[in-house]
Amino acid sequence: MQKHYVLDANILLHDPASIFNFDDNVVIVPLAVIEEIDRFKRETTDRGYNARAIARTLDKLRAENQLTDGVTLPGGGIFRVHVDPDRFIANGRRDGDTELLLAADAIQKSDPNTPVVIVTKDINLRIRADVAGLKAEDYETDQVRLSELESTELAIEATPEDLNAFKNGSQLDAPANTTPNEYVLVRSSECSRTTALGRINADCTHVIPLVTPPEGVCSIKPRNKEQYYAIDALLDESIQLVTLMGKAGTGKTLIAIASAMHATLKQRRYRGALVARPVVPLGRDIGFLPGDLEHKLEPWMKPITDTIDFLLDTDGPIKGKHDSADIIASGLIEIQPLTYIRGRSIAKRFVLIDEAQNLTPLEVKTIITRIGQDAKVVLTGDPHQIDNPYVDANSNGFSYLVNRMRSQPLAAHVALRKGERSSLAELAANLL
Repeated sequence: MQKHYVLDANILLHDPASIFNFDDNVVIVPLAVIEEIDRFKRETTDRGYNARAIARTLDKLRAENQLTDGVTLPGGGIFRVHVDPDRFIANGRRDGDTELLLAADAIQKSDPNTPVVIVTKDINLRIRADVAGLKAEDYETDQVRLSELESTELAIEATPEDLNAFKNGSQLDAPANTTPNEYVLVRSSECSRTTALGRINADCTHVIPLVTPPEGVCSIKPRNKEQYYAIDALLDESIQLVTLMGKAGTGKTLIAIASAMHATLKQRRYRGALVARPVVPLGRDIGFLPGDLEHKLEPWMKPITDTIDFLLDTDGPIKGKHDSADIIASGLIEIQPLTYIRGRSIAKRFVLIDEAQNLTPLEVKTIITRIGQDAKVVLTGDPHQIDNPYVDANSNGFSYLVNRMRSQPLAAHVALRKGERSSLAELAANLL
């Protein structure tokens, strides 16, 4: 049955191509929503970029037919702009949410036999719609179930003889229905406590043993099997995309930066490392920061520089560099906000995107499409700790990327479960 989908501004700003994702239904955007989006078009942020992209899309559709009459979409649906004549003669201006509710109500009354659904990421608007007797839902096209990304590991059994040979470098036959670079716990068929760790190869034909430097990476040695998995993925040159998911204290950022320094500064596989993270405040924003770009970034990138300093203190100076300031000044490790990554082509670098759970799917696509030849990109994130008000655990770009890429031969995903920072941090992550 055909439906009328009324889109809120936050849906279009989240995904400028969202109007094409409702199959053969009627997609309606109230004029008030277009006016709201217009306010963001001059921003240099991704929100501003999306606002301009929406304007270009609507301008192309306008060339095909009058938007208020409706334009046929490639998927067979209809797009149209709803205009309430009363809004031009009403005393004062109503807020955008009220106008959207009134538009949905008018559409429902004009065609009572066709269901009307408001699509918005605004929870309060969905509540207001329900109270007004209108149906409202979230935009689910790019959502994934978080439980599917935190699935349990694959475990297989092997004879003691095969297990010993596996530990010495031999391979085992892969079980059916596996995905490339899926990690495996191999148990002895005679003693369940005798185990080894492996990974499904790119062809899904064999289980190959993990390769972990005996001295660790920058003197950081794995403390649990998931950290072994992570280091294996981070140091394997054939894996170009690595996603590390885990709660606070599981060591995802520490291991990722240690591996970046190991591969870049010690093994010299890459020209340098690039570390970036979204600038999203926790709690109330402190506002304008004085100084040049380096000084403005310092508070946001402090978790990264702290980690680099810790690794240098643990492993000793690298190439005569004793602290993070020396490393960054030398250009061996570049720290940059994600705002400036658009338009770049990043080749032969180890790229680390920290706190990726605060990104939208479009932002993640922008980042991955910047990666050039002989480069590796690593994203770390905890979907349970999101500070961006426009995404949640199921719709953020990090979860979206894991869901779409985890079965590809060039990608590997590791879910880190056990906290190693401290017993207190582990307790807080589980109970608070």
